[in-house]
Amino acid sequence: MINEAQLADMIKAAKEATKTRKFKQSIEMIVVFKDIDVKKGFALNEVVQLPKTSSPATVCVMATGDMGQKAKQAKADAVIGTSELDKFATNKRESRKFINKYDFFLADTQVMPVVGKTLGQLLGPRGKMPTPVPFNAPIESFLQRFRSSIKVRARATLGMSCKIGDESMDDKDLAINAHAVLNAVEKKLPNGEKNIKRVMIKTTMGKVIKQVEEVKKKHA
Repeated sequence: MINEAQLADMIKAAKEATKTRKFKQSIEMIVVFKDIDVKKGFALNEVVQLPKTSSPATVCVMATGDMGQKAKQAKADAVIGTSELDKFATNKRESRKFINKYDFFLADTQVMPVVGKTLGQLLGPRGKMPTPVPFNAPIESFLQRFRSSIKVRARATLGMSCKIGDESMDDKDLAINAHAVLNAVEKKLPNGEKNIKRVMIKTTMGKVIKQVEEVKKKHA
């Protein structure tokens, strides 16, 4: 598999190939697969914790009572209870706006049936169904883990893309993140590394940098 030094070279090239923008651009990794029959239900839907982060993911907690209070104390990006969930059931437009605001959702196991009834049809297709949090589980630990995580998704397609950080981060740190994602993805592929055809890196508005032989030879 491509190593961190090779990834760092690609990340550096991607940064150099983009123009300065008025916003902080994301660094994205694209992975193309091969020798996988997508018609047989191949799909990826993984949460990968990144070793290095600059801006935390947004996390909404769906809970009431003690867990809801602890989530607020832990400064979750939002905490909503069953009454708010019931309101979403009658307003699809507001429901979509709400779902799009957050990267991840956590839910008290006691609230999960209400979540499924009110928002399940919208959360499911987006790969955002909440992670159940058992009663008395340390919600702070869940929040810490998901704030430094990304979602990796691929469904019936030979490719995926994900954000591994932003242009303000060090090339080596971004490479560590990229390598962590590749390791996680590789474990979910039928034949591991053999199913990875190509790895590419780009900024939000920049051109795609492909893994090329020159990069491989430099670190051979």
